[in-house]
Amino acid sequence: MNLNSLMSKIEALLFVVGDEGMTAKQLSQLLEVDLMEIEAALSELETNYSQAEERGVTLKTLAGTYQLTTKQELADTIKKLVENPNSQVLSTASLEVLAIIAYKQPITRTEIEDLRGVKSERPIQTLVSRALVQEVGRAEGTGRAILYGTTKEFLNYFGLKDLTELPPLPEANTVDENEETDLFMTKFQEAFKSQE
Repeated sequence: MNLNSLMSKIEALLFVVGDEGMTAKQLSQLLEVDLMEIEAALSELETNYSQAEERGVTLKTLAGTYQLTTKQELADTIKKLVENPNSQVLSTASLEVLAIIAYKQPITRTEIEDLRGVKSERPIQTLVSRALVQEVGRAEGTGRAILYGTTKEFLNYFGLKDLTELPPLPEANTVDENEETDLFMTKFQEAFKSQE
């Protein structure tokens, strides 16, 4: 295998595995290439990244694991993304689904849709892509539906130590009769109480 082809395959694999990275030995086994060739390709990749000012990523070695990371000098650019409130906004639908999952986890998509009364596939995908919820298992029975639960990132996002810090659900009888009734919350509270 020529060096350029090997470097592109290594780059693709490191991109896909993300933060977990891979060791030279893992790359060697996966690509069925001699370890010395892998190390030569990794060295060349590292040199290419460090010398190319137009590239936004670099190759780092952390505890024997190779990872693609953003260049240190671009930290201010990355910080703008993280601090940009528009990049972090969740839609009302996503917030509703997130609330349901947080209070009733583990829960299936069908159970979420029964509570909301509308399809919830897209909000769930958004929450999974933002690492706020994840698959935590499979339900028993026909189809073995995916069970969703919150993640550590969910706790960080909302500044919680653990799920016990979630605010209590308001009691249904404490709603001011002059206020407009929130049908979603009413239905959610009824379903939540029926499972206690």
